[in-house]
Amino acid sequence: MLKVIDTTLRDGSHAVSHSFTAEQVRDISRVLDQAGVDIIEISHGDGLAGSSINYGFSKTNELELIKAASEVVKNAKIGVLLLPGIGTIADLDKAYDAGARVVRIATHVTEADVAIEHIKHAKEKGMFIVGFLMMIHMASPEKIVEQAKIFEENGVDYINLADSAGHLTQNEVKERIEAVKLSCNVPVGFHAHNNLGLAVANSITAIESGAKYIDATCCGLGAGAGNCQLEVLSAVLNRLNIENNLDFKKLLEASEKHVRPLLQRPQIIDAAALMLGYSGVYSSFLLHAKRAAEIYNLSVIDILEELGKRKMVGGQEDMIIDVAYHLANKKE
Repeated sequence: MLKVIDTTLRDGSHAVSHSFTAEQVRDISRVLDQAGVDIIEISHGDGLAGSSINYGFSKTNELELIKAASEVVKNAKIGVLLLPGIGTIADLDKAYDAGARVVRIATHVTEADVAIEHIKHAKEKGMFIVGFLMMIHMASPEKIVEQAKIFEENGVDYINLADSAGHLTQNEVKERIEAVKLSCNVPVGFHAHNNLGLAVANSITAIESGAKYIDATCCGLGAGAGNCQLEVLSAVLNRLNIENNLDFKKLLEASEKHVRPLLQRPQIIDAAALMLGYSGVYSSFLLHAKRAAEIYNLSVIDILEELGKRKMVGGQEDMIIDVAYHLANKKE
């Protein structure tokens, strides 16, 4: 049976400038739980303790949001994202006390070893643990397998591969999912972004290639052009007769009644989002790059293209201003 992880209240946080309230989280979580989602992920868009000047401040403390969801969810598990170097073991303990029972520990695709300490601690607490490799377009299938094995050897429950830039085509997704599935004895999952318009198609390809866990969000809410759109994914899964626990009509309710009214901008593939996917730039850089473009009177397209050339990765948001500054001086 396919397992679905909803990341509306984590990745979707990027698209609403981390402005979710406890009441909104409570309402959305309740309907997602009724709709059969297996895990509901809640935290700052950049994971636990991401609320900062570097990544953007949250309107409501994420621990309050986790607790709000825990009060209404009856079947799904509450999960959090943790990026070592941003979130700490102390932050994970606080999230656990607030009700989180799943932790997805995310690293750059070549840096799985920085998560070992966090994995061990989560195991001691009895949490369901996911090894989360980001920016998988930047590594070969062989390199991804090497890193996935580090996660497996340290006891994760499954390995999630994230196309964080929305850069991959279907064949590239297939190669990476199949490589990990054939080499590791734990399940594999997939996280898509829609910057090239391929999020749903790539997610289906991942499933057909052996993925047992898939990430999605209501209305596709997420960084860049957004994530795999949950209600669309549900419809396609039903059309393809892929077994799942989702209630399609409940997901429509969640999206149209509870999530769509919160959108601060249309979740579309505009020129900037397309450049993210085309250049292989981390999806959460989008709003940061747009702000830098306004400050220095530059085209956001030029900034994103330069970030792609420099192969910037998640955690280097501070370099966006540096790139914009140098481009502006070059223009003069």
